[in-house]
Amino acid sequence: MKRFLLTWPRPIIIGLMLLLAGCASEKPRNSSGNYQPRSYQSAIEQAAAQYGVDEKLITAMIQVESSFNPSAVSKSNAIGLMQLKANTAGCDAYRFQGKSGCPDDDDLRDPQINIDLGTAYLASLQRQLGGIDNPVTLRYATEVAYVNGAGALLRTFSNDRQKAVSMINSLSPEAFNWHVRKHHPSPQAPRYMAKVEAAYNQL
Repeated sequence: MKRFLLTWPRPIIIGLMLLLAGCASEKPRNSSGNYQPRSYQSAIEQAAAQYGVDEKLITAMIQVESSFNPSAVSKSNAIGLMQLKANTAGCDAYRFQGKSGCPDDDDLRDPQINIDLGTAYLASLQRQLGGIDNPVTLRYATEVAYVNGAGALLRTFSNDRQKAVSMINSLSPEAFNWHVRKHHPSPQAPRYMAKVEAAYNQL
């Protein structure tokens, strides 16, 4: 093989070497070309344990946000597995961790950091939604808050946070889901919740 390659023009040999190097650095995929969730299971488990967030919820949200593609970047510059923006959710995650400032884009491109910060952000949202008793309702609320903010969700019930939480606790998860579909100002919110729940229920 070596003797055969030596007869090829130098630019072709260099091109083949670059192509092979690129293939070697590909992110882990399965035989169908999709990214493998198993590649990030350890990071998900670690973040779930550290922040007290449902492991299945983290996994479902990564599936919806990026289909497990760590290189995903949205038009609004949300980056990585959990599609975080450095100057919004990234800053909130840093504050939740007791840090100042915000992560940079390179941080968010690192799968382990992205999962850690995304899970910290989920935990910060659940703190804002504190007082919601039913774990299924809290999961629904977290999903909606991830895409449109906790404040926007609570205001669909009342401008008074305590009253809003009390109203939520008077509803079944199904009734809460219906309320979001009927009253949330952003049509994206109930659609997002439905997508995450579909992914969650497949796990």
